[in-house]
Amino acid sequence: MKARVFGLLACLGAPGAAVACDTALMLTIDVSNSVDVAEYRLQAEGLADALTDPDITDALVRGQSALSVVQWSGVDRQSVTVPWTRIRTALDVARLSDAARLMPRAYTLSGTAPAEAILFSLSNFAPVMDCTRRIIDISGDGTPNTGGDVAAARRQAERDGITINAIAIESLGQAITNFYARQVVTRDGFVMTARMHRDYPRAIRAKILRELTRVIS
Repeated sequence: MKARVFGLLACLGAPGAAVACDTALMLTIDVSNSVDVAEYRLQAEGLADALTDPDITDALVRGQSALSVVQWSGVDRQSVTVPWTRIRTALDVARLSDAARLMPRAYTLSGTAPAEAILFSLSNFAPVMDCTRRIIDISGDGTPNTGGDVAAARRQAERDGITINAIAIESLGQAITNFYARQVVTRDGFVMTARMHRDYPRAIRAKILRELTRVIS
């Protein structure tokens, strides 16, 4: 399976002529200890399915967007799973969806360090500085149990001109949603709530569509 994923990523990363880019979207996915095998698959499959949604495919192509996927958990546990991919055609989106569906889980049995996830994501925007908007799309099902100052990482994103939006994956109540709203998202960002991991596919589709089409709800 890994060979197939790497082959897809090689196709996605093939060089081409430079084009205008509206949005660079980095999808930063929680794979900490609280996420079990089935919940990880719901996130990977939900992302892959969202990318094949006709409205999202059309928005990605029209905006000549760029997309990357990062997996994160503890302090020293962040990895680029899908490198920056420039979207020029619907075929690019289909290949990206396949890569997301097949990506292996990067970490298990690790903590929850969103500050380090944000800082790692910020450090990986150099290839897409030409894009008009740069967004970190972070998802998580818990509050920090390790790592640095999340609010300080958010302020660094604001200084860098990068928006942070979030999906809070809740089981009960609004505690995670409130944490993301207070500490994680930037002043121009927003939080969506997913009710359990099974609601993640709906939330990620709605969130990406809102980010790409600038819908305000």
